[in-house]
Amino acid sequence: MPFYRSPLAISAFDAKFEAQKIAFAPISFQVARCLLKFNLLQLISDCGSKGCSVTHLAQQTELSEYSVGVLVDMGLSMGLLYLNNDMYTLDKIGHFLLHDDMAQVNLNFTHDVCYQGLFELEASLLEGKPKGLSSLGDWQTIYPGLSQLPEQIKKSWFEFDHYYSDHAFESLLPLIFQAKPKHIVDVGGNTGKWALACTGYNADVQITIMDLPGQLKVAIENAKNSGVAERVHPFTTDLLDEQKPFCENGDLYWMSQFLDCFSESEILSILTRAAKVMKPNSELCILETFWDRQPFEAGAYCVNATSLYFTAIANGNSRMYHSKTLLKLISQAGLFVDEDIDNIGLGHTLLRCKRKP
Repeated sequence: MPFYRSPLAISAFDAKFEAQKIAFAPISFQVARCLLKFNLLQLISDCGSKGCSVTHLAQQTELSEYSVGVLVDMGLSMGLLYLNNDMYTLDKIGHFLLHDDMAQVNLNFTHDVCYQGLFELEASLLEGKPKGLSSLGDWQTIYPGLSQLPEQIKKSWFEFDHYYSDHAFESLLPLIFQAKPKHIVDVGGNTGKWALACTGYNADVQITIMDLPGQLKVAIENAKNSGVAERVHPFTTDLLDEQKPFCENGDLYWMSQFLDCFSESEILSILTRAAKVMKPNSELCILETFWDRQPFEAGAYCVNATSLYFTAIANGNSRMYHSKTLLKLISQAGLFVDEDIDNIGLGHTLLRCKRKP
């Protein structure tokens, strides 16, 4: 894999510059966001190769020439822009920041959900608790509060969550329905997007969504609006409560971008309870983005960065795992991996598991 590499082939001079970029990274991030927010990158892009002056940009926005100036000059230093005869012109990095939907989804998630809370990363690491979550609300973890988040923060959270999973749906649905499951149990089904995808793909399948009350309310409402309420059923539970029953009689148990929301001990508990209610011919399908199985270094970077969201904001004890960690837990829970498929969607891996004989 590209991120399993020897030390960077970089000069000491360039390495020192990279260290300064890290030191000023929060400033760079906010500059990039403001260049997008105030439409400056788009305006510069529209000017094409001739570029734009600070005066022109200020006239087209609500900003003063001073405000435009400090932003575009930092944009030069960040490689977003370059100067062409004293006119600001969009460079390649600026182009992708402006036009790449993944970059914008990640940026909005980082700003709206993570930015303030990450100030408490140090305390979160020391205490094993999401100390930054207080920037969003008064919950022990983020999950009970998802339906209560302010609209912009909620929008950014769900766009981030759905962006990666949605890209995998087209490839996944034929794989999931190979065994012709009649009853799928969607563990941690959130807003019901997977349930709706399944009911749209197969006219007979029944879906049970296991989740917290707030998420289930949204999921069932979405099912009603899509005309499939008779095939999508709620199963209210707290998956961290080992005393609560696990949904039985599933032909296929589905966990998509779900287990990364829990610590290793919690994952083992969830998998063990799932294995106990699985029929001999049932299967458990796990979809995850493992950092060690990303086909490109950019993917590994994004996945490892997301781990710190879990540390400081979501729950304080989970992360995006190395695949070997989850494979070990699957075995400990009394399951084995019957099929292992990489490179689904944007770097997902599908693990099809069955009960050990």
